[in-house]
Amino acid sequence: MLAKEMISDVIPPLKTSDTGLTALNWMDVFKVSHLPIVNDKEFLGLISENDIYDLNIPEEPLGNHQLSLLRPYVIEHQHIFEVMEVLSRLQLSLMPVLDVNKNYLGVITQMELLHYFADLSAFKNPGGIIVLEMNSNNYSLTQISQIVEGNNAKILAAYVTTHPNTTKIEVTLKLNVTDLTSIKQTFNRYNYTVSGAFLRQDDESDLLNDRLNFLFKYLDI
Repeated sequence: MLAKEMISDVIPPLKTSDTGLTALNWMDVFKVSHLPIVNDKEFLGLISENDIYDLNIPEEPLGNHQLSLLRPYVIEHQHIFEVMEVLSRLQLSLMPVLDVNKNYLGVITQMELLHYFADLSAFKNPGGIIVLEMNSNNYSLTQISQIVEGNNAKILAAYVTTHPNTTKIEVTLKLNVTDLTSIKQTFNRYNYTVSGAFLRQDDESDLLNDRLNFLFKYLDI
């Protein structure tokens, strides 16, 4: 998905004629801690709650103050993953989006990004999660996939997390199966460190019920 496809149609930009009090009121309404200031289509920068609290007279128009504004933005054709990286790195509650001519188009909020990822099929579909810990030099998605698929499962999503000041990484796998027992055992045989395995509560209940039914059928035999 591209940045332009996630632009909010709810949050309006501030103008230099708006006051600090107006900005604070909008931030409270829209549950954000930053707002863009725009004159016509020109993006002037982001103003934060802290910036406004530092104003001597917040009742005056923002244009009356000497503001040192951050000017982070993404271009409309950038991928949403790039939006997330900048948003996280700068610890912003929203990200301005500009067109190729640097005209302001709108913003993408942190909450909209969260909803986007929650709606991905990898998260919505039932299945378990396995977390592997390893040295970055030993990371091979090909081998990891072979182990998973050798146990009649599929990887729906894979995420790599680095550890600061170390070569260790965590590989988080969302799988399409709820019974992770054989997969964990296979990873252990291949000397992978399985640092965690998780199921949604309803998946775990279904798995326990299936095993209980299997036990009853076995006892009937």
